[in-house]
Amino acid sequence: MAAPEFTVSALVFVLLICSVAGYPSGKVVMSCGGMIPQHGHRPQSEPVHQITVSQMKFKPGDQIQVTLSGPQFRGFLLEARDAEDLSGPPVGSFTLIDSEVSQLLTCEDVQGSAVSHTSPSKKTEIKVYWNAPSSAPNHIQFLVTVVEKYKIYWVKIPSHIISQPNAPTFTTPKATTQPMTTSPSVSQLTKPFSASECGNKKFCVRSPLNCDPESEPACVFLSFTRDDQTVMVEMSGPSEGYLSFAFSHDGWMGDDDAYLCIREDQTVYIRPSYLTGRSYPVMESTRGTLEDMAWRLVDGVIQCSFRRNITLPGVKNRFVLNESYYIFLAEGAAHDGRIFRHLKQPLITYEKYDVTGTPKNVGGSRSSPLLKAHGALMFVAWMTTVSIGVLVARFFRSVWSKAFFLGEAVWFQVHRILMLATSVLTCIAFVMPFVYRGGWSRHAGYHPYLGCTVMTLAVLQPLLATFRPPLHDPRRQVFNWTHWSVGTAARIIAVAAMFLGMDLPGLNLPSPQKTYAMMGFVVWHIGTEVLLEIHAYRLSRKVEILDDDRIQILQSLTVAEAEGHVFKKVVLVIYICGNMIFLVIFLSAINQV
Repeated sequence: MAAPEFTVSALVFVLLICSVAGYPSGKVVMSCGGMIPQHGHRPQSEPVHQITVSQMKFKPGDQIQVTLSGPQFRGFLLEARDAEDLSGPPVGSFTLIDSEVSQLLTCEDVQGSAVSHTSPSKKTEIKVYWNAPSSAPNHIQFLVTVVEKYKIYWVKIPSHIISQPNAPTFTTPKATTQPMTTSPSVSQLTKPFSASECGNKKFCVRSPLNCDPESEPACVFLSFTRDDQTVMVEMSGPSEGYLSFAFSHDGWMGDDDAYLCIREDQTVYIRPSYLTGRSYPVMESTRGTLEDMAWRLVDGVIQCSFRRNITLPGVKNRFVLNESYYIFLAEGAAHDGRIFRHLKQPLITYEKYDVTGTPKNVGGSRSSPLLKAHGALMFVAWMTTVSIGVLVARFFRSVWSKAFFLGEAVWFQVHRILMLATSVLTCIAFVMPFVYRGGWSRHAGYHPYLGCTVMTLAVLQPLLATFRPPLHDPRRQVFNWTHWSVGTAARIIAVAAMFLGMDLPGLNLPSPQKTYAMMGFVVWHIGTEVLLEIHAYRLSRKVEILDDDRIQILQSLTVAEAEGHVFKKVVLVIYICGNMIFLVIFLSAINQV
């Protein structure tokens, strides 16, 4: 387990280093219009950086040097605009002076119409050339957004205005006066949430089902209480970073209405956001969206609440609340106000619900029923049927040698039934992840590759068995070795696939118990095989050292074989009971996620 934990820690560390800007690579084309970083924080009011130009007059075709300078910063976005219409599109194009620290962007389908950073390294000065187009307006003003770190940035710092010769005197456009809207009030909660009214006045989603956030810190809790045309939302759960929930039209992340409670130092920020696919959520302002916001931090538990109107006419990306949706609950790491991808699969309700309708008390699962069934069938096949079938074929030929159905020995019939069951269960389980994902999963690592290999071998093995040569055929030895090699390879790869599959968030089995249980099963099976091998060896030695009297040999052999058969049967019964225990452990764990 040390290796996975180290990998996760290293990943988080790298992400923390890169968290100084939402897009450390500078690919911020989506911010070209408003020039506002999607950081979820308010921009600074007083700029400390400045833009200077090499000349105050220009004519079409001129190349003007533009310099951004000031205290150390990490990210920036520079554009030229028509000074009489600063909300319009970028004007002209830029030429780089140092391509190691700056890069060209294509905004409004104009190549090179903006410049941004190439990395989050610290810098104090950027120089570029601006190329005046033939259709340039009379007056140009440069605007720059500067990011010092994730939550400290300045938006649209202006330069002095440069003008064409003989252009009319520039007059500052009158600003459109808009009434100032006060920020929604935020307070601190004085006591934890209670689940006493769940199913009565509150619509609640809880994990574990029926837990109470008032007395159980590990309880993941989300409630909705309707009050006329508004809904009061309460959310609680253990997290050192953030808690979030989302309304979704389907069981997949993407195009969802989401709300996050993000911890930053000893404060919690509440932010509505919008999810597009599996990308970083687009943070939006709470103004006009959320009211009565409050939060509480205690013993690693984040609690936050807010009120929202059922309908928000004119507000983009916010769903109406009196319709049915799947509800997602997720938590993850956060640093400096920036959130990171959740390491655990989100809790998703089993069906769609209208949170403004009849109050209910519901639960959810962090794993799809299809993925649960996939895991359960694979555990049954490769921990039970195949392992018992292998022991029967290897050690019970002399025990169950009598002819049975179609003249075949009992051991062979048992072996064949168990192996065919393994192949059938594997085939059924194999298609389930593809149905769930709608195709190949790019986020499952090596597990699907190993799974495909196991599937191929599981189908190949019974096909090879149909061409088994007769007992005394010269090719029988080749078949035996091929049959053994393919079967052994399938078992080893299947165990490796199960180890990797247990770590996937889609199954979300408890760690590190899952690894210890799987290791226990492997040791249990190998130990049983070793024990039976030792017993078979001791039995053969016992027969060899008997007296040379043929009658005594035959009598002793019969007794020794009878004792050996009893021993093998007892070991098999104990082994099957042990297998059932391991299987129940895994199936119970799958059922609980």
